[in-house]
Amino acid sequence: MATFFLALALLGCRVPAPQRLSAEANERVYIVRRSWHIDVGFAVAELQPPLASLRAAYPSARYLEFGFGDRHYLMTRHAGAGTLLSALWPGPGLILMTALNASPQQAFGADNVLELRVSARQSEELQQFIWHTMTSDQDRVTAVAPGPYDGSAFYPAIPKYSALHTCNTWAAESLHSAQLPIRSTGVEFAGQLWSQARRLQRMQASGTAH
Repeated sequence: MATFFLALALLGCRVPAPQRLSAEANERVYIVRRSWHIDVGFAVAELQPPLASLRAAYPSARYLEFGFGDRHYLMTRHAGAGTLLSALWPGPGLILMTALNASPQQAFGADNVLELRVSARQSEELQQFIWHTMTSDQDRVTAVAPGPYDGSAFYPAIPKYSALHTCNTWAAESLHSAQLPIRSTGVEFAGQLWSQARRLQRMQASGTAH
């Protein structure tokens, strides 16, 4: 009997063997770390409808980056401590889209960018997640305000922002929606997501993925 339960315990603790990375994973998603905040981005050439419609306002852009945040904080230029604290409470969210003419590595530094390989289907699922963050409309979404710098714009967000659902929670959810092995539950800080994405990048570089 003891041997039987030991066998069950060993079976339950067994780590699945790595699988070969699919040959269909020939597209890229870019994970960009901006201090305490993480963006998710795509090459414009790999954008699919309806998210691809957002590139029309930036015809020279080569990449589009997306990040989630607190609406009041993002749209307040000189945020004070009170504004930062208010972001801890549930409130309206916002998407900041950034159009890049240079590569993410050139724009933010190679140490702050991870490239993950995905299939066209995974890229579509991730892009659909971002689109449906902004609108339930299948055809269009309208910017609510210009962004804080050239080549950026604010878009509405349906989910609320809070201390338990931060920009990094949202980024992790977006990657999880594409069936990537990324945990989103309990992810509030950039480092929690960054370590998962970096581990996945290393696995992909070795030609394997769980």
